[in-house]
Amino acid sequence: QVQLVESGGGLVQFGGSLRLSCVPSGSIFSISVMGWSRQVPGKQRVSVASITSDGSAFSADSVRGRFTISRDNAKNTVYLQMNSLKPEDTAVYYCHALVGRDQFWGQGTQVTVSS
Repeated sequence: QVQLVESGGGLVQFGGSLRLSCVPSGSIFSISVMGWSRQVPGKQRVSVASITSDGSAFSADSVRGRFTISRDNAKNTVYLQMNSLKPEDTAVYYCHALVGRDQFWGQGTQVTVSS
């Protein structure tokens, strides 16, 4: 089992920046991939970025060049640095971790970008 705690969401103006953090606990040494997804009301949750245990990163086309995912293995923390934020980035952002074929999710943190 893995528990995930996110932090760093909030309200920011168009063009601003935020950094989300995700701290896992539990069977953290079994985690192969961690990432972030986002969801707006009435729509499906979509992947934003992910990073493997060896540091290989992926980001969605919609955020590439603006968002950067990284991990600090010493702190067991995964970050999502979000720059040049747009109103369409407004969503609840969820951290997730893959252990084997099991996906674990955090509670989510709200990000709101005002125009």
